[in-house]
Amino acid sequence: MERDDRASVSTFFADAAFAAYATTTLGEQAAHHARVKRLDVGDVVRLTNGAGSIALGTIVAIRKAAVDVAVESVRPVAAPFAIHLRAPIADRDRMLMLAEKATEIGIASWQSVRFKRSMSVSPRGEGTAFAEKLRARMIAALEQSGGAWLPRMLDEADVAAIHLEASALPIVLDAGGESLASTMSAREECEPVVLVGPEGGIEPDEMAKLIDAGWKCARLAQNTLRFETAGIAAVAAIRSTHYGEEK
Repeated sequence: MERDDRASVSTFFADAAFAAYATTTLGEQAAHHARVKRLDVGDVVRLTNGAGSIALGTIVAIRKAAVDVAVESVRPVAAPFAIHLRAPIADRDRMLMLAEKATEIGIASWQSVRFKRSMSVSPRGEGTAFAEKLRARMIAALEQSGGAWLPRMLDEADVAAIHLEASALPIVLDAGGESLASTMSAREECEPVVLVGPEGGIEPDEMAKLIDAGWKCARLAQNTLRFETAGIAAVAAIRSTHYGEEK
């Protein structure tokens, strides 16, 4: 049983299955953070594995490159209503911010999409090394927010190869579309896949291909939004109407 009388000092991510009365070992990064936060043996910590499990435990050892946590309780957390985000390959820092905030709000998957306008951006966020940075930023956001589900990272894709879930409602953000609320209400049972275009907008031929493929245009505001603002706003708007809903 989880001991609610003791507040957890910090939350750490562990890519592992948790079991009560077993010891979970965290890696070098966690050991560094434990020292920075001045944690010590006996301190209570919270663990998340990003796959729907939250654990509460006590630090039993802090070494140079590892932290051992004796797990006391494990709580399963049902996956929330799935929101999938498809973000443009764009400025690195702004992509990282979008990934961080979207993870805090709660998304089921992320895919970086290469548009024609993406190629004019420098420095842009693409490639294997950047994908690792994205995942690290998502993990940090999960730890900060205390979430139980880490977004699934999909391989980068061109516009024609965007991944869609089987029960997807593909939505491309566009100022000329109907309201996002109206678009969502038309197919409430489907999982929204929100596509955010690059700075400067989606080229007409790319938009035509998306519409031909079944994407629905939806608007957020009268003003032109930066891609990271649009992504955060769309995920937050959808989450606010589907808060607490489970798969």
